[in-house]
Order: sequence, then structure tokens, then C-alpha cells
Amino acid sequence: MFAKAALLMVLLCAASAATAADLADRLRDDSELSQSTAKSLRRLMPVRFYSLLESNAIANSTLSLRSCTIFVPTNEAFQRYKSKTAHVLYHITTAAYSQQNLPNTISSDMDGNPPLYITKNSNGDIFVNNARIIPSLTVETNSGGKRQVMHIIDEVLEPLTAKSGDSDPISNPDALKFLQQAEQLNLDNFNVRTYRNQVTLAKKESVFKSPGTHTFLLPVDEGFKLSARSSLVDAKVIDGHMIPNTVIFTAAAQHDDPKTSAAFEDLLKVTVSFFKQKNGKMYVKSNTIVGDSKHREGVVLAEIVKANIPVRNGVVHLIHRPLMIIDTTVTQFLQSFKFMNENSENGALRKFYEVIMDNGGAVLDDINNLSEVTILAPSNEAWNSSKINNLLADRKKLRQILNMHIIKDRLNVEKIRQKNANLIAQVPTVNNNTFLYFNVRGEGSDAVITVEGGGVNATVIQADVAQTNGYVHIIDHVLGVPYTTVLGKLESDPMMSDTYKMGEFSHFNDQLNNTQRLFTYFVPRDKGWQKTELDYPSAHKKLFMPDFSYHSKSILERHLAIADRVYTMKDLVQYSQESGSVILPTFRDSLKIRVEEENGHLHDEYASHEWTGYVITWNHKKINVYRPDVECTNGIIHVIDYPILEEKDVVVSGGSYLTESTICITLANLIMITVAKLLN
Repeated sequence: MFAKAALLMVLLCAASAATAADLADRLRDDSELSQSTAKSLRRLMPVRFYSLLESNAIANSTLSLRSCTIFVPTNEAFQRYKSKTAHVLYHITTAAYSQQNLPNTISSDMDGNPPLYITKNSNGDIFVNNARIIPSLTVETNSGGKRQVMHIIDEVLEPLTAKSGDSDPISNPDALKFLQQAEQLNLDNFNVRTYRNQVTLAKKESVFKSPGTHTFLLPVDEGFKLSARSSLVDAKVIDGHMIPNTVIFTAAAQHDDPKTSAAFEDLLKVTVSFFKQKNGKMYVKSNTIVGDSKHREGVVLAEIVKANIPVRNGVVHLIHRPLMIIDTTVTQFLQSFKFMNENSENGALRKFYEVIMDNGGAVLDDINNLSEVTILAPSNEAWNSSKINNLLADRKKLRQILNMHIIKDRLNVEKIRQKNANLIAQVPTVNNNTFLYFNVRGEGSDAVITVEGGGVNATVIQADVAQTNGYVHIIDHVLGVPYTTVLGKLESDPMMSDTYKMGEFSHFNDQLNNTQRLFTYFVPRDKGWQKTELDYPSAHKKLFMPDFSYHSKSILERHLAIADRVYTMKDLVQYSQESGSVILPTFRDSLKIRVEEENGHLHDEYASHEWTGYVITWNHKKINVYRPDVECTNGIIHVIDYPILEEKDVVVSGGSYLTESTICITLANLIMITVAKLLN
């Protein structure tokens, strides 16, 4: 019974009883193959592939007489395989290769010997074309001078084939022949006639017949619906659609890893990279780092509509639109959804467009009226939240949320970085008195850009999608719809890191995750604490020392109001106007402040614009509000420019200090002790 099971495990033995016995004996006697591994192999071996081996005379002959390597897809791989025909000879090569000595290119046994490409991803996984080799399930035999190796793979290998009934069979074409005879190939009804014509006009056929192993990105005809777009495909654009000397299949592609395109020279530098959305859709993007008069700088996205087509000199991916070409406004970019379904070239932002239109489409009109504009567009996944679904019915609130994603300026990453030179870049939106706050961490391809708006921190997952009048940056959260507590916001926001650290070692933060309470927290930004270092250097040092955590906690308690509601800046202004001031219940006592709006107040010492800002007056001292109304799920944060702190609050003596409130409590305790002694 075990010998029969081993026979099914190996599959290769179907053609020859002697070979079957050899492989079965090897599997039975090999101490390295545990019983659990054997069971796994039996489960993985598909009957369909086994029958293909049995019915193919060439495969039978190879397995009986020659050394070989066979790549065997799993059952699950066949269940996912959509084509009716699996080409067994494309899974066999007449040389034995263990995992360690697989070459970069292997000639298959299929007619014309189309190549198989061996690549590795960043984790060290080995791929044959787009299929991953499962390393623990490789089996090798060596009998009668025949060395045979079986690799189990997670995907059926699919060669390039001609349409059925074609009188002129195409065997192992290179990329040029592929381009010239695409109508005769099985390409899921995609056509590349327009692009082919431009290649001919530019006399760039040599790019596609280059020997070696390359990656070719070919835009399909649907991507040329704009009448003038095809005329923009010149020789440099064609070069930008080729990654030379590198074969990239999507399963092995590193996410957002820029590769040098053939359009990379002194005066024009274009990189190309792949990335995958959470829903599995694959995209490719060009980034024109250095442009010229005909080729604008910026990113162009294209969805891969048919991937991983092997040709003799590399791999071809069909993409929905040409790269490098920036020929639409931001409005046109979003309007393209009107006539496209989920598989459109802008599929990554399909939901954003739908929300705009469901809100009446006026936001799109506003965008169209801006000569320069930048959009922070939430990805499709960013809208998958019950809180957001509830918001969609409130058209007024939703309009405010959408406006928070619009900036009246052309703002690319380089400009954000320049603004970020002073730690945090603040940018006004079209929403009145609403600012976005950008932060850049890291350099080059490792840089991470975050943006905060309305209490939400979002990460830019795709930057600098260029349009003729601005940019689109794709972000991973919808701004203005909070999804974290006060504590979560403190922990994640780089502007509040000092307050977070102080609250951590003093255990003040422990309460801020409580969703049964509502907090209004006046949080000094890091620059505010830095100013106290200049004003009270000795006290500032001790504020951040765990040994003085009690006193740090006392100071933070003054900044935290706890009530049955939250207090927005507009609320505080209104109460101040009505009563002259407002008294807020804090953790231990109360906070008496007055809040006003000041016209022409500079929002930041580095800001270049004026606005109507909020100013807090406390104990005759004015403190600017840097970021008002940062909403959280259990409260609201107002980021202030300076702590609610005075020199007399801090007494430094003998290497320690006490807050004024602590001194009062200590004195009261001493008086009580003295009175008690007198009474005794």
C-alpha cells in the first residue's frame, strides 16, 4: 500500500515500472522524508497532472530514458487554473536541477523549447516563472545513470500559445514577434495595435528583439481612448516601458522596489516598480525622477491587466495605459471612473470617486475650478469601516471630510520634504481653517510620509501620481474619521511624542484608552516642551526623568479635562465670549482659561500664510493653539504651542523640584501633623 502511495507521490514514475520502483524505494528508504512529509506529498499531487503525464508520449519517454527536472503543480494550483489546457511538457526540462543549482533560464521540453525563468524574492523563495517552489517537498532520485528531480510548485506554468485554429503556429516568440503577431495569440482579447504602431513610427523594434532577459510593459488599446495620447508615445516613452536585464514576474516582485528603465540617462531618468493592493490587484508605476520639456516629472500608475506572459527574451505584462505620459487633469483622472468598472486603470481609487459622486459631485466641480491642486485620495480599502458607512448618509459632514482631502497647491514629495525641514509641514485645505500636517521619516526609497487631518494619521502608500495641474497621493485612511483613542493618537503622532513619553513613565497615559470617558486634552507639541528647556532648563530636564514622575504627572493633569462631553475650540470661544472665561474640570482640580480667535495670527513661526487662529489665555499668558480639534474615539486633542506652565509652578532645590500644588498639599499635611501633636 505504501509503495502505491509513493508512486502517486512522485508521479514521474507513470511511464516506467522500473523508474517507479526506484523512486518508490528511494522515498521509502530515505530517512530525510518523514511520514508526515509523505502524507503532505500525497495530498498535494493532483490526479489531473498525473493523467497528463500518462497520456503524453514525449513525457513518458523522457521519464523512462533520461535525466530530467519536473515542476509539479499542487491540487490547489489546478483548482485555481482557469485555462482548459495544461501543457505538461512546459513543466519538464531534460536536465536534473536541484534547488541549489537551478540556473536563471531553463529550456522546457515544449515544442520550440520556450524558456522557464528562475528568480528569487527578498525572502529567498525560489520561483519558476510565477510559481513558487515549495522547498520542503522536493524529491530527487538517481538510478541507472538517470538523475531525476521533482519540484512541487504552487501555480500551473502557463506558456504563451497561439489561438486555436491558427494556421500559422507561433513557437517561442521574442517580444518583437509577440508585438507583431499579438492578434494571433491567446491574450484574453486584449490588443496592442496602437502601441505597436507607435513603436514602428519611432523605429524602436530593436528594443523588443534585444537578446537577454528583460521585462516588457505593453499598454493595451483601451489605454489610448484619449485621442492625443498615442502621439505622446515617442522613443523615450517606449524605452520607459522596458526594464533591461531583469525578469520580473508578479509573484516574486518586490513591492515598490524601483528598477532602472531603459529610459535612464543624464537628461531623463525613469524608474519602474511593481506594487500590489490588498485585494490582490497588481499595478506598475513609472516615476520620472528627472524630466525634460516633453516628459514631465512624476508618477504614472497602470493596472496590469494580463501578467506574466513568457517570451524568448523575458516576460511581458499587458498594462491598462501607457506609463510616463501625463496628459489628464486631476478632475479628468477622477472622472475616468465614470465609464470604467472595477478593473479600470484607476481602480485603486474607484471607491473615492463613487463617494464624491454619491455626495452630489460638487466636490469634483470645486476641484475642476482650481488651477493647481493636490488630492489626498483614500484607497478602496480605506473606506471599509462601519464608522465611515454611517458617515456617508450625512452629506454635510461628508462634504467637509472630502474637502479635507483637497489642497490648493501642487504639492509633491519634494515640496513636502522642503516644508518638513522644520520638523512638521502644515498645509491648509479647502475646508475653512483646517490644516493637514505632514511628516517625513527616512530618506530616498525608505522614506515614509504620513499626514494628519481631523485626528486621523494616514500613511501615503503611493505618492506623486502626476496630473497636468497637480498631484494625487493615495493614502491608507480617510482623514477626519477618527479610528483611535486619545492614547493611540498620542502614541502614533510624531508631534506629540514628548507628551506621550512623559505620560508613559508617570503612568498618566493608563487612563487615556478608556472609552467610557470623554477627554479634552491640551497637548503641548514637542517644540513647546523644547521652549521650556530655554525658559526653565533645570526643571525641563527633570520633567522627563522617571524619578520625578509624580511631578510630571501633576503637570499633565492640568492639561486634561474630563467631562460628559468634549470641548471643541469653537465651544471654548463661545463660552469665553459669554462668561469672560471657561472653567474646565480637570483630573484633580479645574482649569480656568479664555479662548479667542485672532485674525492675521501666524499659525507657525515658519508659516507663509495668515489665518484665523485660536489663542488660549491662562494666568495672563497667551498660548497659541497649533492644531485644534484633533478628534479621537474617546475625546479630542488640542495641540498647543507651550505647556500650561509657569516658572512659579516649578520649584527647583537640591536637585529636585515640586509643583506649586504639590507644595500646598505638603504644607497642609505638615500643619495637620503639627495640630495633631498639639492635641495629643
